[in-house]
This record gives sequence, C-alpha cells and structure tokens, in this order.
Amino acid sequence: MELKHINDIEKATKKGQSELFRLGIALLFIVGVMLYSSTLDVSGHGSLMLVIAAMIGGYMAMNIGANDVANNVGPAVGSHAITMGGALLIAAIFEAAGALIAGGDVVTTIRSGIIDPSRLPSGDTFVWLMMSALLAGAVWLNFATAVGAPVSTTHSIVGAVLGAGAAAAGLDVVNWSTMTEIAASWVISPLLGGVFAAGFLYLIKRSITYQQNMVQAAVKMVPILVALMAWTFTTYLMLKGLNKIWKVSVVFASLAGLGVGVAVLALLRPLLRARMHRIENTKASVNQLFTVPLIFSAALLSFAHGANDVANAIGPLAAIFDAVRSVGGQVADKAAIPLWVMMVGALGISIGLALFGPKVIRTVGSEITELDKMRAYCIAMAATITVIVASQMGLPVSSTHIAVGGVFGVGFLREYLKANYARMEDEIRAHHPEGDLVAINAFLARFKTASVEQKGVMLAELKMQSKLQMDPANFSKLERKGLKKVYRQELVKRSQLIKIAAAWVITVPASAIMAAMIFYMVKGLMG
Repeated sequence: MELKHINDIEKATKKGQSELFRLGIALLFIVGVMLYSSTLDVSGHGSLMLVIAAMIGGYMAMNIGANDVANNVGPAVGSHAITMGGALLIAAIFEAAGALIAGGDVVTTIRSGIIDPSRLPSGDTFVWLMMSALLAGAVWLNFATAVGAPVSTTHSIVGAVLGAGAAAAGLDVVNWSTMTEIAASWVISPLLGGVFAAGFLYLIKRSITYQQNMVQAAVKMVPILVALMAWTFTTYLMLKGLNKIWKVSVVFASLAGLGVGVAVLALLRPLLRARMHRIENTKASVNQLFTVPLIFSAALLSFAHGANDVANAIGPLAAIFDAVRSVGGQVADKAAIPLWVMMVGALGISIGLALFGPKVIRTVGSEITELDKMRAYCIAMAATITVIVASQMGLPVSSTHIAVGGVFGVGFLREYLKANYARMEDEIRAHHPEGDLVAINAFLARFKTASVEQKGVMLAELKMQSKLQMDPANFSKLERKGLKKVYRQELVKRSQLIKIAAAWVITVPASAIMAAMIFYMVKGLMG
C-alpha cells in the first residue's frame, strides 16, 4: 500500500519536474544573453538598458518559436508525415538557418511604420517604448501558447508598439492607416487560406480519391500536384525567404519556380509509374505519396519564417542597441543588425520551439480537425499561394491566420461533403421499395465506388425508375421521418474555432494595453 502511494506521488511530480527542466533551460538561455550583452562596448546607463533589452529580446524570440512555428510543422505532424521529434529538429535547424542566412542586414527601427519616431520626446523614450513593446508582445505570446492558441506574433508586436507609442506621445503618434490594414488581415488571411486549402482538397478528391482506380489516378495527378508545390514553394522562397539578401521580381521568381516544377514533374512521373504495381488501390496507400513533399514543405516554410519573422524579436533589440550607442541617443530610420543580435533571434526561436512548441503544434495539427497527408498538403499549398497572391495584390495577410484558416477550410469542406453524401444515401433509400435491403445495399456499394459523374447518372436513373412505378412502396412513415434528418457529423471542433478566433481578435488590443501599462511603469522607475 505504501509503495503504491509512493508511485502515485512520483507520477504526480513527474510533470512538474519536466516543466521545471524546460523553465531552467529557458532561464539559462536568457541569462547567457544578458551576460554577453553586458560585455559590449556601451557606456553609462545605456549598458543597463541594453542588458534589459537583450533579456526581453531573448524571451520574445523563445515565445515566437513556441507559438508561431507551429503553423509550419503542425499539419505535417498531425498527418503523421513526420514525428513530433523530427518536426522539432527540422524546424529548429531551418528556422535558425533562415534567420542567420536570410534574415537581412538591416531592419526598420519602427515595426511596419506603426508610429512616427519624430514625435517622441527623446531617444531614451524610444528605448523605453521598444522595451515595453517587446515585453508586452512576449507576455501575450506566452499566454497564448499556454492555452494552446496559435496567434500572430507580428500582430502581437504591432499592437504592443501601438500601445507603448500612444502612452509615450499620445494617439496622434500612431499610423492609423497601417492599423486599418492589420485589422483587415484578421478577415482576409483566414478566408483566403481556407478557400485555397478547400479548393485543393476538392481537386484531390475529384481527381484521385473519388475515382474507382485510385492508383492510376494518383500516378497521373500526384506528380502534377508535387510539381505545382515545387513551383509555388520555389517562388515563395525567392520572394519571401531570400528577399532581404537577393531582390528578384515576381516574374523572375515565378519562372525560376516553374523551371523547378517542370524538373520535379519529369523526375517523379517515371518513378511513380515504375512503382505503380506495388501501390494498393486504397486511400491510405495513395496518402503515403505525399509524405516526402510534406517534409520538404515543413523545412522550407520554417526557413522562410526564420528569415522574415525573426525581425519581430530582434528588430526592436537592434533598434535599441543602435539608439544606446548613437551620439545623443538619436533614433535612426534603419538599424544595422549585428551578428550577436541575429544569434539571439535564431537560437531563441529554436530553443522556444523545442521546449514549448509541442502544445500549439498539437492544436494546429490534430485538435481542430483530423488531418491526413492529402489535407496537410492542401494547407501547405494554401500557406504559400495565399502569401504570394496577397502580397502582389497589396493585401495585408498573416501567415499564422492563413495556416489555421487552411486547417478550418479543409475541415469544413469535409463536413459539407459528408453531409452531402448522407443526403444522397437518404435519397437512394427513399427511392427503393420498403424492405428491399439487398437492393439498397447493392446500390449503395456501387454508388460508393463510382466516380462523381457516375454518381450523378445513377441518381438520375434511380429517380426516373421511381417515377415510372405506379405505387412505389417507400419506407414506413417513422423510417421516412428519420431519413429526413440528415446525418451531419461535426468534423471541426467548434470550441477550438471560438478560442482561436477570440485570441486573434484581442491580440492587438491586449498587447497594446499591456505595453502601455509597462511603459508607464518603466517611465516611473526610470524617472
């Protein structure tokens, strides 16, 4: 009995021990950043400011890794194309590589032109403002990660800069046109992501899984789909992943992507034809063909994310470093990013992902709707195409909202198709004589394996045969009443939809209010 109690106590404390381990590693990273920043050549009170800013920047970077990276690897993990450990390893490597290789040498000091620095009273005010914004954005991300809600890190820091700026110099300092665009992205991003993802899933169902010979259809369509993925991902990588070190036009990037896509098509089609006889005519077997493309997509999305979103953590830190080193604390329009600042961002994102990322990865990958490899492919395609299309149209979008919108898109399409199929089954049963179960089951078996076009023909013939009968005996009144209630299984968790939508809506105001409060506290302490 006593041994049993001891085992129960050990099990109860095991979770707490792992939490303490993660917190300990995170604390060691932040302390290391603070110690290094204290050795830099900055004199006076600027040295203390830099140490505090470096600590907050490292904290922000870890929270970006814990929350935002889930969008890149979540679908691949949820579809079992890759394990959680494999996803964490790939994402950590490619996030850091994207930040260090393609993160850029210069960032604007004021994120997205949210506030006008010329209206700030002094350089010290600017430093306090950016530190308050960094801390508020990081705290909000930490909270969102704790509840498993994927939110936009860009919106978190944008709201925080807005709130701290308003607290420092009033509402006139805010660029409200930029804020209007950001608010528009709350609607534009998930809608576009959902529409593109659902469109690709419907294409796959019509061209592969609704066909009688799925293997033959897959050998024909999968090389085209993977080539299309190679085309869009190459274009996306050149426009978004390498844009800070290599400026190319959208035409050049599209043509380069097309060349890669054609090469992938020429390579993959004969390989699949050679394997055709070894692939079973099942959806599960066809699903396996999307495994390798999904692994590549997770890596490339992580690289592009590291190149772009590392600025959310290190942009304000680089600006603060530039301000405390400049004569008179002047604020420049742009600030060079030293290597040590890039390392803080790259390592922080990777460490945060490894320590705290699995929770949000599970939310995106498996807790909204069930994902297989085909659906995960559609979400990855939606993530890249939406960003490319929206950026060329000048529409503001969020990569987080696009990816999560894509997950909801495929889930709601599955619900619609499931309900539609249930209605067709009810119609079939209603047009057969009561009690003729053999005929009903035989027809349903043929109907299930028929193509979409054949289903339409079968339903039309069934209706015609029913009309030609003088007195068609249908199901009993009670059974008929039951058939009218179309079975509709919910394939998307509404609780997750409400939680994530609420987190999106309050991200900017929550981080803004928090940043304003922190700024007032910092201002009071610094005198």
